[in-house]
Amino acid sequence: MTAKPWPAMSIAQAHAMLTAPGTPFEMEEVVIRGVPTRTWKNAPPTLRDVFLLGRGHGERIFLTYDEERASFEAFARATLTFAHQLQADGVRKGDRVAIVMRNLPEWPVVYFGAALAGAIVTPLNAWWTGPELEYGLTDSGAKVAIVDAERLGRIEEHLPNCPDLRRVYVTRFGDEIAHPAIAPLEGVIGKVSGWASLPDRPVPDVDLHPDDDATIFYTSGTTGQPKGALATHRNIVSNIMASGLSGARSYLRRGEAPPQPDPTGPQKATLLSVPFFHATGCFAVLGPSLAGGAKLCLMRKFEAELAMAMIEREKITSAGGVPTIAWQLLEHPERHKYDLSSLETVSYGGAPSAPELVRKIKETWPKSQPGNGWGMTETSATFTHHMAEDYLTRPDSCGPAVPVCDMKIVDVATGRELGVDEVGELWGKGPNVVKGYWNKPEATAQTFVDGWVKTGDLARIDEEGFAFIIDRAKDMLIRGGENIYCIEVENCLYDHPAVMDAAIVGIPHKTLGEEPGAVVTLKPEAEATEAELRAHVAEHLAAFKVPVKVLIQRETLPRNANGKIMKNELKKLFV
Repeated sequence: MTAKPWPAMSIAQAHAMLTAPGTPFEMEEVVIRGVPTRTWKNAPPTLRDVFLLGRGHGERIFLTYDEERASFEAFARATLTFAHQLQADGVRKGDRVAIVMRNLPEWPVVYFGAALAGAIVTPLNAWWTGPELEYGLTDSGAKVAIVDAERLGRIEEHLPNCPDLRRVYVTRFGDEIAHPAIAPLEGVIGKVSGWASLPDRPVPDVDLHPDDDATIFYTSGTTGQPKGALATHRNIVSNIMASGLSGARSYLRRGEAPPQPDPTGPQKATLLSVPFFHATGCFAVLGPSLAGGAKLCLMRKFEAELAMAMIEREKITSAGGVPTIAWQLLEHPERHKYDLSSLETVSYGGAPSAPELVRKIKETWPKSQPGNGWGMTETSATFTHHMAEDYLTRPDSCGPAVPVCDMKIVDVATGRELGVDEVGELWGKGPNVVKGYWNKPEATAQTFVDGWVKTGDLARIDEEGFAFIIDRAKDMLIRGGENIYCIEVENCLYDHPAVMDAAIVGIPHKTLGEEPGAVVTLKPEAEATEAELRAHVAEHLAAFKVPVKVLIQRETLPRNANGKIMKNELKKLFV
């Protein structure tokens, strides 16, 4: 048999075929905040519609966590129970409900329960320290918070500083609760094993529309405190359509007809190795899994061998999340002991990845499709994506924009749009670009312009529309999918009485992408050790932000003529 030429059609031709009138991925133009924008015509209008699609999968298993299992129907009953409890607590449309917990089966319940009650759901980073969590709770003005036991320990002393917070629900907390504002979540929804027995409740009668405010996800800034990206229902549900189109496009590119969904076929299953409190975990994984009837397998903490055992036991079809996870699965010495043949896709984003990773995935699991993409909190996760042959032939690209999105390269100095393969700042536009930053009009005006988001990433776009991220215009590094804004860590080091000068740079790391390293100059006659400085940062910031190495030197840090620290020179110190 003669092999078909690849690609059989261009990206533009494939997108045109997939989005034609009458197709599941059909597009239409809608005016959003005064800007004409292409949108998915058949996307679920709101998170309530996503919830109802999920409930339609009935007794199929939706969530697993250790030995705990919950069906779609059990999840739905727990969610409705909690939504009505929030209404009884006085939560009304537009109120903020915060979630501060690790990946637990209760997380999707309280997320969708708050959405059904009309709240703006505000997930906070579970790795944050107590002061960081206090900031998120007060900045958002959260009326209710749902936390796990560990997070309760971090925020309890900060509760007096959160005047808007009226009620805290804590899950999996074995001790007596003395605080009058804190109540056990199990007192409302019970344990996972009992969700299926909860009474059926009606969906709350709340008037929800696609462009209503839905979530606030915090993203660290290059200056000052984190900013809350305010997303709408339309922003979020756009991911459900984007997640299905990339795979279909791969079939067309190789000259094959995309397979039709088979609701009676084997259930898809995802190993969730990224947090729900990130846009990727919540928007790109949770929503599409619920709507599509896929099983989500949660882990308390990612451990490669436990993950491989879970892939074998649960017949997991999709894994990845960030490059770190893919590397750990590939290089584990015990991998040969486990049957990982169920894997169909190993995809990731959120961190730099080595081109060799995609080749290694294809060599190790020939039947799987490696995938990669790019997005940010401000684009509600997925903005570009590619997989299969497209990724294999362009392993250093993050793919083309999904069809409803536009991207352009802009010269930072002049604001002029640049041409093919010219490097400048990447701007993006589409129905997934958030409204702006919560209560920060100046920051919003600086970042969002006429429907476009200025990403801060330096990139180029080739002649077929594939994006290549060259560098970050913002002073930021990404450690295993977690953004670390250098100025935040530097300011923490400056707070140490012995530090005169400080700079954070990225140290390349094979699986994490990069890790933070610090170079500091001490004040005359002052003394401090590397361990002391690392402990100082750990006391004030989340663990992933702590420099893995601190180089202490007596001479001042190198600066250019404008007085800016020459970080490229400092990076050489860690080679």
